[in-house]
Amino acid sequence: MKEKLNEIIFRVDTPNGKLFDVILLWVILLSVGIVFLESVDGNGFENELRIAEYVFTAIFTIEYLLRLYSAKKPLGYAFSFFGVIDLLSVLPTFAALIIGKFFPESFSVIATIRVIRVVRLLRIFEVLKLGKFKIEANILTESLKNSKRKIIVFMSTVAVLVTILGSMVYIFEHDQGSGFTNIPQSIYWAIVTVTTVGYGDITPVSTIGKTIASCIMLIGYAIIAVPTGIISAEMVKESENSGSKNLKACGSCNEEKHASGAVYCNKCGKAL
Repeated sequence: MKEKLNEIIFRVDTPNGKLFDVILLWVILLSVGIVFLESVDGNGFENELRIAEYVFTAIFTIEYLLRLYSAKKPLGYAFSFFGVIDLLSVLPTFAALIIGKFFPESFSVIATIRVIRVVRLLRIFEVLKLGKFKIEANILTESLKNSKRKIIVFMSTVAVLVTILGSMVYIFEHDQGSGFTNIPQSIYWAIVTVTTVGYGDITPVSTIGKTIASCIMLIGYAIIAVPTGIISAEMVKESENSGSKNLKACGSCNEEKHASGAVYCNKCGKAL
C-alpha cells in the first residue's frame, strides 16, 4: 500500500500519478478561488464558502499526511520546498479556528494567508513536463544566486544614499510645512523619489529642497539600470553554461544538474 501510494502521489511519470496531480491542481485552483470570494464583503454565500473551505482543508490535510506516510524519506519531504508549502496551505485554517475563538476580528486576516496555496501550482511544470520552462527557471534562479553579492553591495549603497539625501532634505524642509516632519519621513520620500515612483504625498517647497529632489530624480534613472545590468550579465553567462547541463532527474536523490551525456548521478552516484 505504501509503495502504491508513493507511485500515485510522487510519480508524475505514471498514468495514476499524473491523474492525481491534475486533479490536485484543479482542487488547488478552486480553493484559491474560495479564498478570493471570501474576501468580498456581502457576497451572500458566507456559510457555503466557509463549508467549502473546511472541505478543501480536510482534503489537503489528508493529502499531506499521505505524502508523509508514503515518502521514502518523510523528513526530507517535510523540510523540502513543496513540503513546507503543503503544510502552510493547511495551517492557516486551523490557526484561524483556534485564534478566532479568542480574537474574532483576526479570523479573516489569518485565513487570508491560505492564498499561499497558489504556490503549489508550480507542480504543473512537473505534471506537464514543461522541460524548456524548467530550464529557463533554473537559469533565472542561478542568475539571481550569482548576482546576490553584487546586489547586496548595490542595495547597501542605495540605502546609505537615501539616508543622506533624506536627512539633507529634512534639514531644509522641516520648518516649511511641506510634510518633512522627521528624518524617517524624509528618508521615505527619498526612497519613493529615487525609485521614480513619486507618490506626491509630500513634496519639497524650498529652492534647496527642490534642487536636492532634482538630483535624486536624475540619480534614480541610473540606479534602475544597475541591478538590471547585473542580473542580465549573469543570465547570459548561465545561458551559455546551461548547454553543458541537462535536467534528467536522478530517481534516488532528485538531483537534476548533470553533465550532458552523464550516466551516473553526480550527487549520489546512482545510475541515471
